[in-house]
Amino acid sequence: MKEASAGKLVLYSTSGIFVMSITKDQIIEAVASMSVMEVVELIEAMEEKFGVSAAVAVAAGPAAEAVEEKTEFDVVLTAAGANKVAVIKAVRAATGLGLKEAKDLVEAAPTNLKEAISKDEAEALKKQLEEAGRDQVLD
Repeated sequence: MKEASAGKLVLYSTSGIFVMSITKDQIIEAVASMSVMEVVELIEAMEEKFGVSAAVAVAAGPAAEAVEEKTEFDVVLTAAGANKVAVIKAVRAATGLGLKEAKDLVEAAPTNLKEAISKDEAEALKKQLEEAGRDQVLD
């Protein structure tokens, strides 16, 4: 039978005779004094005793922290900028819209120009719009 008592792990046998009392700090100190091979053996014994796998827990840690590289980008026109006519021309070229639709889109800023495009396409569009003198944001 096991009991937790004021930070100590107290073990008793089935007959009720006191067997051992050890603190968590004592366990940590004991593990710290072991060789690497002894720690490996201890881990294997704990895995077998409790039916768990330390490898799964270790593998899940870094995988949970992995960050996927963004592959799709949105180009957002935040403002027309100083040269509105050049921006309208750049928007027309990039989107294939007519003059009126492109003008309406530019005047409605902030607005999405293109969504879910590749990084290269987004960078090219950004460059065209910057050359035309407008403000945009890559998402």
